[in-house]
Amino acid sequence: MRITHIITDLDTGGAEMMLYKLLASLRDEALNSSVIILMGRGVITKQIEALGVKVEALDLRQGEYPSWQVIKRLRYFIQDFNPDIIQGWMYHGNIAATIAVFLYQPIRKKVKLFWNVRQTLYDLKNEKPQTRYLIVLGRWLSFFAHSIIYNSNLSAEQHCNAGYLSKKTKIIPNGFDLQKFRPDKNRRQQLCEELGVSESTILIGHISRLHPMKDHATLLRAIDRVVDSLSSTGNKQEVLFLLVGNGVTSELSNNPAIHFLGERSDIPKIMSALDMVVSSSAWGEGFPNVIGEAMASEVPCVVTDVGDSAYIVGKYGRVCSVGDDQCIANSILQLIENKQERKTAGKQARKRIKENYSMDKIKKEYLKEWGF
Repeated sequence: MRITHIITDLDTGGAEMMLYKLLASLRDEALNSSVIILMGRGVITKQIEALGVKVEALDLRQGEYPSWQVIKRLRYFIQDFNPDIIQGWMYHGNIAATIAVFLYQPIRKKVKLFWNVRQTLYDLKNEKPQTRYLIVLGRWLSFFAHSIIYNSNLSAEQHCNAGYLSKKTKIIPNGFDLQKFRPDKNRRQQLCEELGVSESTILIGHISRLHPMKDHATLLRAIDRVVDSLSSTGNKQEVLFLLVGNGVTSELSNNPAIHFLGERSDIPKIMSALDMVVSSSAWGEGFPNVIGEAMASEVPCVVTDVGDSAYIVGKYGRVCSVGDDQCIANSILQLIENKQERKTAGKQARKRIKENYSMDKIKKEYLKEWGF
């Protein structure tokens, strides 16, 4: 069987990494996979090609509408790949996958179309104009899809309320590699040496690109509160906040308790070294990968109640309202003070990921949905 995935780009992001993880988990299956990128080749492209998966790019620019030449290239790639299934990823990829089926289906055979929605939909005004148009268009085209895969329950509910066909709904959450993301004292020692801090330092991570929906502003206010509280109470515990992600630079804050690491390719190493992870997102999240990766690494999380974040952490993390920097700060301070709670919550968190969100389990759900 042949399956072609169509996705906006292959830069670092949750959907892009999930596609890579899924393709990696499918290597031993009797499945011929290929990928079409709407934009240019991103940093994850080489990783996917290293799996033996063929990747083609349409090279659209940001916000550019496809020309007739681009549509012809899409048609050529689809003919060349000869898929039995076309799987779209995110709004742009879903619409492009639908177009691809129309370009290809009359030529050869009936192809199964699947969509994949990777975010929640709180307010259309939060989206870029072109994305808003595609979301609305998706209401009218959703009946063409064999099924619409959502990575969170809230995302499915919101999109169905927005007009996407509810009978097409399938929930498949993100999956995680428990060998890649695991507790590892050696990784912590290595990172502490790199940072020039003692291993007794409390390391608190926030890992995401710079984007308004990630709400770095609230995070930075919470960090200031934590630092001020520790200083005013005379707490001598050394605490360092590690901010990781594309565009996240020292221009955001001059707080000496923050270390800006920029975009990194060694997230499993960093995750294993942390004492806790904070997710401060304000909207848009469906199933944040960073939460699952932290939990798999036995790292407790402080999260905002966006998407399925609260459901994922369950009783093994702390949940705050969106924009509530006081709650986030208090939650961080409580975990700083209670080492045993961090340890116990971390172990239970990894167990939760193992039982519900292992990559092997998620792979099987995709295969079942595709009809294998």
